[in-house]
Amino acid sequence: MTDVTIPTGLWNEGDEAAISAWLYSNGDSVAENAVLAEIMVEKSSFELLSPAAGRLTILVAAEEAVRPGQLAARID
Repeated sequence: MTDVTIPTGLWNEGDEAAISAWLYSNGDSVAENAVLAEIMVEKSSFELLSPAAGRLTILVAAEEAVRPGQLAARID
């Protein structure tokens, strides 16, 4: 099992951030380095990449606030 965490160091920790959309659904198979979701911070967006190939389990819903280092999903 591989944890998918919100990247650190991309924005100021005091800024509001949220997952704007997941590009895959729970249980979908994903490839390593696939773009899993988009993270919105202020007026910028960042891509959340898959660190491994496998089956995706989403732990944070779309539109939910996130912080750097937070666990967002797992790849089995």
